[in-house]
Amino acid sequence: MSDGAIKQQVPSRLVRASWHEKAVARGGVVSIALFFAVVCIVFSLATDAFLTTPNLLNIVRQSAPLLIVASAMTFVITTGGIDLSVGSVLALTATLSAVLLQWGVPWPLVVLGLLCLGAVVGAAQGFFIAYEGIPAFIVTLAGLSVIRGIALLITGGYSIPVDPASGFNFIGRAWFIGVPVPALIAVVVLAVAYLVFNETAFGRYVTGVGANAEAVRRAGVNTRLVTLMVYVLTGTAAALAGIILASRLGSGSSNSGQGFELDVIAAVVLGGTSLFGGRGSVVGTILGALTVAVIANGLILAHLSPFLTPIVTGLIILVAIWLNFRLFKGGSRSR
Repeated sequence: MSDGAIKQQVPSRLVRASWHEKAVARGGVVSIALFFAVVCIVFSLATDAFLTTPNLLNIVRQSAPLLIVASAMTFVITTGGIDLSVGSVLALTATLSAVLLQWGVPWPLVVLGLLCLGAVVGAAQGFFIAYEGIPAFIVTLAGLSVIRGIALLITGGYSIPVDPASGFNFIGRAWFIGVPVPALIAVVVLAVAYLVFNETAFGRYVTGVGANAEAVRRAGVNTRLVTLMVYVLTGTAAALAGIILASRLGSGSSNSGQGFELDVIAAVVLGGTSLFGGRGSVVGTILGALTVAVIANGLILAHLSPFLTPIVTGLIILVAIWLNFRLFKGGSRSR
């Protein structure tokens, strides 16, 4: 069925509602943009080092894994789902990167194989969510535990070093035209995510599944497949993030990515994506991820305790979810 035919079969009240939802979404992006600007101003006044070129490039380089996974998580949360396993997938792929390289596997095959592994993990979780009807929270919470456990079993709790001479290190440590390679990878991923989310039928189906899955299903869309595919995206993105992290640190550790899923969810929700589904913004997610990264960086430069970072992040999540609920609960009830 054509995309135009699907639009014709969607109830007119949903079309009318979409105009209001778009206005609210734009308001959410403007809000996080203003908040991001305020945070930057505060830290630039608090420390002279914040606005220096090396520090800004360092923020972008360190936030690349967060930006990559948050862009994929935008798709998941827009469908009304959640993926709590991304930090564990990151740890598993970081660990396996080092293990496979020590076994002598060529690094391009390591990268390709681990991206496929991430996709398979996402597909397995997506299957239970989309086709077996198990809540995403339960499936991915179980995945968080199981996948992290596998990484711990492989390493025994120790870090596994990566050969400094390996070409694998180019991914996380190299610079190109004065920009860190991880940042360039993140820019490419974000550009693709933006185009897919806003300019393709799949992106419209993702929003439709979150807004009214039954209406979209009756219009001829395979909503289960759409749901499965968004978890494939987060699995693959988390695998890429793990590869970048292992390359940058020069080692693979099963302890990598502890609490990473909270930063990802905070970035997406801060960016204006509705936890109830049906509304998302990749641009908002980018601003949300950069806000989380800037806060972590700024607290360190201001010589405050690094233990404040999870406290501040948790408070941000609480406030963001509260605002999310206040703004979007009307839309969720109408569905």
